[in-house]
Amino acid sequence: MLSHDRVWAAIDALAERYSLSASGLARRAGLDSTAFNKSKRLSSDGRPRWPSTESLAKIIEATGASLDEFTGLIEGRGTSPASRRAVPLVGFAQAGAGGFFDDAGFPAGQGWDLVELPAQSTESSYALQVQGDSMLPLYRNGDVLIVEPGAATRKGDRVVVKTTSGEVMAKVLERQTVKSIALVSLNPEHPDRDIPMREVEWVARIVWASQ
Repeated sequence: MLSHDRVWAAIDALAERYSLSASGLARRAGLDSTAFNKSKRLSSDGRPRWPSTESLAKIIEATGASLDEFTGLIEGRGTSPASRRAVPLVGFAQAGAGGFFDDAGFPAGQGWDLVELPAQSTESSYALQVQGDSMLPLYRNGDVLIVEPGAATRKGDRVVVKTTSGEVMAKVLERQTVKSIALVSLNPEHPDRDIPMREVEWVARIVWASQ
């Protein structure tokens, strides 16, 4: 059942999942920092005040969460400590170096640092730590992205792409064919890319982000 308390609890859980306070989540979504304060959840006469669908859409977009993930939080799924998984943590510099991944884009070998995140990750998921400012304003230096090499991708997905030359980038998938992949930059100061598939080593979908 959809209730006022469950919707607000899901917003709190989403903020916690992405290592944000309720105020931090609001700011990240471009909203007033007090938008999700507990004092804003009831009107002056005590009636329940619901978040707008626009606000919900903005926090889902800002965190990179899926609608299914947010719905799961409303239903109480995926909020227990048992849902946490330890996944390999790889820096973008390592990701660009040779020998760290197999042909499918999975970390190869041993000795990775591990990071425990409350993400809906799978056995093949791993974490990439953002380095530099090329992914601003969405991802900042030090943010951790959980990527899923085996996940299906479609237009509008955020993806990490590694080229055969060792370049690793996080962008938005615009189009992918057997001949090329078109990528839209997250940072307007960095160019969009259209890369021949023969120059693409692997593509992995971003399924979670800790910010």
